[in-house]
Amino acid sequence: MSKPDPTAPTEYNRLQGIEADVILRKGTERAGTGEYTDLDAEGTYICRQCNAPLYRSDDKFHSGCGWPSFDDEIDGAVDRHRDLSHGMLRVEITCQNCQGHLGHVFEGERMTEKDTRHCVNSVSMRFVPKGQPLPPKIVRKK
Repeated sequence: MSKPDPTAPTEYNRLQGIEADVILRKGTERAGTGEYTDLDAEGTYICRQCNAPLYRSDDKFHSGCGWPSFDDEIDGAVDRHRDLSHGMLRVEITCQNCQGHLGHVFEGERMTEKDTRHCVNSVSMRFVPKGQPLPPKIVRKK
């Protein structure tokens, strides 16, 4: 059995207000209010809580839903969970590393060739422009 890494971080990035409501309590920011909804810059979207890379700008598209939309995630970055809240059957998406709430994924809408829409809260992510280094992913001690 391996010993825990004493140099591993014990805490994720600090969250404020709406960030904590969305990421920790599965809330939703109001449609059309997110800072990344209309962003077209090249780069990588990372988890606001743990810095894990989630999405590439190449997979982002304008869906008209009021939240940033992606038709694919970075391999292994996102977990899917059944969500029965609000009297609907949906698929919640969370960061694979820290399990922070990102939003929901929808399939069969025919908006892109991949036929998938990850509807993600801007406050669940941070954007790192192309050419800038990604911050290290925070993996908590077990």
